Amino acid sequence: MAEAGGLYYEWHGPEDAPPLILSAGMGGSGRYWLPNLPALAESFRVILYDHRGTGRSDRTVTPRIESIGDDIRLLMDALGIERASILGHAIGGMGGLSMALDTPERVDRLVVVNGWGRLDRYTARCFDARLALLRACGPGKYVDAQPIFLFPPEWISDNHARLEEEAVHHVAGFPADMVEARILAALRFDLIDRLAAAPPDMPVLLLASDDDALVPPGCSRALAQVIPRAQLVRMPWGGHACNVTDPPGFEARVLAFLGS
Repeated sequence: MAEAGGLYYEWHGPEDAPPLILSAGMGGSGRYWLPNLPALAESFRVILYDHRGTGRSDRTVTPRIESIGDDIRLLMDALGIERASILGHAIGGMGGLSMALDTPERVDRLVVVNGWGRLDRYTARCFDARLALLRACGPGKYVDAQPIFLFPPEWISDNHARLEEEAVHHVAGFPADMVEARILAALRFDLIDRLAAAPPDMPVLLLASDDDALVPPGCSRALAQVIPRAQLVRMPWGGHACNVTDPPGFEARVLAFLGS
């Protein structure tokens, strides 16, 4: 098992291709990106990793979203990567934003999928509900409810058997303490006032789903208003986890940006 500083990681794609680090959202597992890995690894040296406290990484609870950016930098240092592009989903992208503000020389291009700089009140209500469900009913019910926040209704209906099968795996290794800490950290996270100081020459793609049931697309619009070189690209359908529900549409938009 490949490990650096307590973080599990994997290499994919040509050794001489430019590096691309994939950072998952709340669940933190590198497996989140498996639907997109074949397409991304054709042109990039992809690094999948599990966030600290999740998956196959060490189970240290990290109570700050900014620590995701710290760990990306740690992983780059351990692997001898001076500069890389980062593709992050939700809090994975927000960790990338934090890192880009602290050490802009380490980030080539940044993609933030359905993220935010300051929490929307609607999203806060969703997080409060998820946290209450986890505390009152445990991981099983939390995992059962999770698709409601991640996927469009028709996709959930069409993929019921798949979701039932995946739920068994998710519950078996569910890091309850870490998920609770990450929800609380997401409720506190706010860097919107720092983003006007983002490097003016750093390309940032803000990818937003119009039907995201967890993070409204207005959150990405607010980011686009304050990040100097931000491009806002919309997906009309796909939900919060649009890379899972519509891999071709997601990959086409991301690869067009990374290759531009």
